[in-house]
Amino acid sequence: MSPDGCVARDFISKVPPVTLIFWVIKICATTVGETGGDALSMSLELGYAVSSLIFLAFFFVVLAAQVRSTRYHALLYWAVVVATTTVGTTMSDYLDRTLGLGYIRSSILLFAGVFAILFVWRVVMGQIKFENITSRGDEVFYWVTILVSNTLGTALGDFVATDTGLGFERGALIFAGLLAIVAAANFLSNLPKSTLFWAAYVLTRPLGATLGDTLTKSHSEGGFDLSRITSSLVIGALMVLAILLATTRAADNLASTGQSND
Repeated sequence: MSPDGCVARDFISKVPPVTLIFWVIKICATTVGETGGDALSMSLELGYAVSSLIFLAFFFVVLAAQVRSTRYHALLYWAVVVATTTVGTTMSDYLDRTLGLGYIRSSILLFAGVFAILFVWRVVMGQIKFENITSRGDEVFYWVTILVSNTLGTALGDFVATDTGLGFERGALIFAGLLAIVAAANFLSNLPKSTLFWAAYVLTRPLGATLGDTLTKSHSEGGFDLSRITSSLVIGALMVLAILLATTRAADNLASTGQSND
């Protein structure tokens, strides 16, 4: 891509470039979504329905700010992602446990939902994007896909860890292995990049869910029995540091590009 193209992406696109640190931040976001969602619904005993309403309100507030913005803002973008992971956690638990759908049925339902959204996105907009989101239509489809995929990931993670009897640690290893396969396919196959991106995006959610549960579940359930609130704060702090690092690197790259053009 030309230097002009890089500058246009940095200052017009509403989403960050997909690099290794992007995925590190995304896994932190999905993990804090699990621990944070459980902290509100379980530790503070607000329940799944009330917690979902609280996180939905937060999601709509930060999403409105994101949509109104005219360029990419790192902290705002990742605040919306965290909002989708927290609301995805409580909504999935509400479907699975309160409504009694169970992990299998809710996973199938949400999986079909993700495919339906991607199909409609392709039909309406002509292509499915994951970088260079510059139109309002693509942005709407982008965030709806993320919201549903993060809800799916919670149910899928709980299904693998609980219903199959594998436990949270082995469940996390399975999803990490699947992510590695997708990463290898990115370099070794001709599969569409958008397909591989959304496959990886879906898989990071159950990975984060199983990692979060590994940290906070009781010893009898195979976890480390750490505080959900403390875990959320620590992971959130690490996530902010990674965002600041990514922002600093992007600024340095932009500056060096400008100097080379001079």
